[in-house]
Amino acid sequence: MKLWEKDYSINQEIERFTVGRDREMDLYLAKYDVLGSMAHVTMLNTINLIADEELPQILHELREIYAICEKGEFVIEDDIEDVHSQVELMLTRRLGDMGKKIHSGRSRNDQVLVDLKLFTREKLRETVTETHSLFEELVKKSEQYKSVLMPGYTHLQIAMPSSFGLWFGAYAESLTDDMLFLQAAYRMTNRNPLGSAAGYGSSFPLNRQLTTDLLGFDSMNYNVVYAQMGRGKMERNVAFALASVAGTISKMAFDACLFNSQNFSFVKLPKECTTGSSIMPHKKNPDVFELIRAKCNKLQALPQQVTLIMNNLPCGYFRDLQIIKEVFLPAFDEIKDCLQMAAYIINKMEVKDDILENPMYDAIFSVEEVNRLATEGMPFRDAYKKVGMDIERGCFTPNKNICHTHEGSIGNLCNDRIVALMNDILSQFHFERVDEAEKKLLAGKE
Repeated sequence: MKLWEKDYSINQEIERFTVGRDREMDLYLAKYDVLGSMAHVTMLNTINLIADEELPQILHELREIYAICEKGEFVIEDDIEDVHSQVELMLTRRLGDMGKKIHSGRSRNDQVLVDLKLFTREKLRETVTETHSLFEELVKKSEQYKSVLMPGYTHLQIAMPSSFGLWFGAYAESLTDDMLFLQAAYRMTNRNPLGSAAGYGSSFPLNRQLTTDLLGFDSMNYNVVYAQMGRGKMERNVAFALASVAGTISKMAFDACLFNSQNFSFVKLPKECTTGSSIMPHKKNPDVFELIRAKCNKLQALPQQVTLIMNNLPCGYFRDLQIIKEVFLPAFDEIKDCLQMAAYIINKMEVKDDILENPMYDAIFSVEEVNRLATEGMPFRDAYKKVGMDIERGCFTPNKNICHTHEGSIGNLCNDRIVALMNDILSQFHFERVDEAEKKLLAGKE
C-alpha cells in the first residue's frame, strides 16, 4: 500500500531503487512515529477532525502498536512502503475508516521530520549518559593515579614530566567540551516540526503549540518552510556533536595502544580484554582500542557525509534526504558501543608507577632545573644555556622532586572544578520535561 497510490502501478525496478533501504531504516523510527501520531490525533480532536468518541479508540490502538515496537516485534510488511503506511494500515485494519483520519493536516514530510526529532533526542540522551559514564571513569582514574608520574611528549620526544592524573583528567575535561556540543545539538533537535506538512503549512486550523507541549518539545520550528529546510541540517549538526565525542575517544584510544606497547609499557590492559595471534603465542593485542579508534575515525566523517548529501539542495523536500538515514541512524549505536567499551577498559586499566626512575628519562627534568636556577636569581636564558650544556656534557643530575601548584598542573589537577563544570552542563538538558510529556501521552487516560 502506498499513501499516494492512484490508478496505475509503478515499475518494479523503479520501486526497488527508490525504496532502497528505507524500510530497514524506518524500523529505527517506528515507536517515534506512533508517539507523533498520538500527539497529532489528540490535536485533531480539539479542532473537530476526530470525534470525541473516536479519540480514545485511536489512542488505545496506537498504544498497542507502541507496545509492539517496544518489544521489537514491529515489522513493515513486504508490500508496504514505509513506517507511516504500516502504522496507518494497522490502525485501519483494527478501526476501519476511523484509522484513515489520522493523516489529516500532515504530510509524510513533517511526519518523518518529527520521527527523526523524537528518535534523535532520545539517542542524544543515551549518548550523554554514556559520555558521562566514561567521564566518571576517567576522573576516578585521575584521582587514583594523580601522584604517578609519566613522561610528557612533544613531537614524540620526551618533553616534561606529566602524570597519569593529568593524562586521565585531560580526556575527562575534553568530554566536558564535547558535552557542550551534545547540549547544543539536543536543543536544536528538541523543536517541533509537526504541522509544517509538506513544508507550506495547512488550511486546517492546526494547534501546533498543543503538539509541541504533548511531545515535550522546548518550542517549535515556527516557519513551516524552515521546518522542512531543517531536514539534513539537524542531522549534520548532531553529527558534528557525535564527531566531537568520537574525536576525544579516538585520540585516547591511540594513546592507550601506544602506552600499552612493550616499548612503552606505561599501562597494562586486562588480559581478558586483549586478543591473541594465530602464529605468535606471546601476543596480547589491544584490538578493542584499535577498533574504537577506527570506528570513531569513521564517525568523524559523518558530518561531511551528511553535508555532501544535502549541501546543494534548494528550499523544499527532495528524495536525496532519504539517504541521510542510512549513515545517520546507525551512528548512535556505534558511538554508544565505543563509549561503553572505552569506559569498561579504562576502569580495568593499570598503570606503571616507576616509569621516570629509568635514567633514559633524566633529561625530562631539565625544565625543572632551569626554573630552579631562575628562582634563585639566574636570568632564565642563562639558566637555560647552563642546563643545556650540562646535558650535552653528560653531567646533568636531575632533581626528581616535582612541585607544581598552579591550577590544572600535576599538583593541582582541579578535578573538582572539572566535575562541577560537567554537572552544570548536564543540569541544562532538562530531560525530565520530555519524560513527563511522554509519560502523560502513553498513560492511557483519555
